[in-house]
Amino acid sequence: YARISPQKCRLVADTVRGAPAGRALSTLKFMPKKGAKLVYKVLWSAIANAQENHGLDVDDLKVARIHIDAAPVLKRFAARAKGRGTRIVKRNSHITVSVSDGKKD
Repeated sequence: YARISPQKCRLVADTVRGAPAGRALSTLKFMPKKGAKLVYKVLWSAIANAQENHGLDVDDLKVARIHIDAAPVLKRFAARAKGRGTRIVKRNSHITVSVSDGKKD
């Protein structure tokens, strides 16, 4: 439930898809977009999980899969002229990152 539209977040995800994990982290760290910070946190967590739970070496990891799905939207109303109102749709995203070392187990 990341508070960013999937379209904006996919622009960031496309830049690091398939990249080595270290380079992907450094790319995201210095990218001036809101989505970069959110994807950075998820990628950092995926790397930490691979290291702790599966004993993989961090230097061998690469971003195997990254996809951004739409989450439920928040629907709000904004006041308009002549007593009318218009709907404002605040979109959310589900960010999923998978890392692997490229070896078959």
